[in-house]
Amino acid sequence: MAFRNLPVSIEQLNRGAQGNMVGALGIVFTEAGDDWIRATMPVNEKTKQPFGLLHGGASVVLAETLGSMAGWLCVDGETEAVVGIDINANHLRAARDGIVTGTVRPLHVGRSTQVWEIRIENPEGKLVCISRLTTAVVPKK
Repeated sequence: MAFRNLPVSIEQLNRGAQGNMVGALGIVFTEAGDDWIRATMPVNEKTKQPFGLLHGGASVVLAETLGSMAGWLCVDGETEAVVGIDINANHLRAARDGIVTGTVRPLHVGRSTQVWEIRIENPEGKLVCISRLTTAVVPKK
């Protein structure tokens, strides 16, 4: 499976992240392939919970950001949109500082639904969070 809306540059993806939650949390798209996208997020005062660990909600924002962007790259952007309808996340390892890196890959890309797997890892490549996002493909209004 290859993304339909390619070519899209990393710079274009990052421009779309300005002025919203994605930019506010410091999420930066770094790489993309034919069926995957990668982004980083800092583990800092904006993304930590009060006990000094990466907030699970911040991990979910990273996961949904990656899955939604990947989903959009698979549809006709002129007539269709992609919206998240279910997300699950298992938080497996604490992150206290530095960055985490998320990579999204497809599990299912259909006409009306998509399922994406997002792996979030620490700089040592150890799994911090595994997430699955289901999106619906809907007519663009």
